[in-house]
Amino acid sequence: MALLEQWQKVAYNEKANKQDLQRFWQRYFLLEKNVYEQLLTNPDEVVEGTVKELAEKYKLSIMDMTGFLDGINDSLVTPNPIDTMEEDTKVSLAFDKEKLYKNMVDAKADWLYELPMWDEIFDADTKKRLYLEQKKSGTVIVGKKIGRNDPCPCGSGKKYKQCCLNKK
Repeated sequence: MALLEQWQKVAYNEKANKQDLQRFWQRYFLLEKNVYEQLLTNPDEVVEGTVKELAEKYKLSIMDMTGFLDGINDSLVTPNPIDTMEEDTKVSLAFDKEKLYKNMVDAKADWLYELPMWDEIFDADTKKRLYLEQKKSGTVIVGKKIGRNDPCPCGSGKKYKQCCLNKK
């Protein structure tokens, strides 16, 4: 069984006691925060190795490292093969800074996107811009509704009901 599948069985176990699952996630989030603090201290360093080597480097279990790799994968320059990953699979933690920041905002992980290391990477205006871009990306803006008797938006000069409304 691939590592990711094992991780998901534990992390998303619907049959588990809710308190046990909550404790699991609290412990994991502290470990995750510690790894991000180390990565963001030197954001241009390319960190590579096997899953096992990186787990040892960051003092994580293989399962916790798998969870971390699952979480950061969408923010990497080149995604890792997390679906088929095993302990000896070579992986990279080379991340896109803007994408990582936005994904942390999207996940509502304020304990991560408010880390002080971000102040060394982005100025306050850039962080605010990235934050707002991410928040707005999930906002659906509904345009003004076109009435049947309004002029057709295609510019034909006809009423909407006699033009594009009939083409649908």
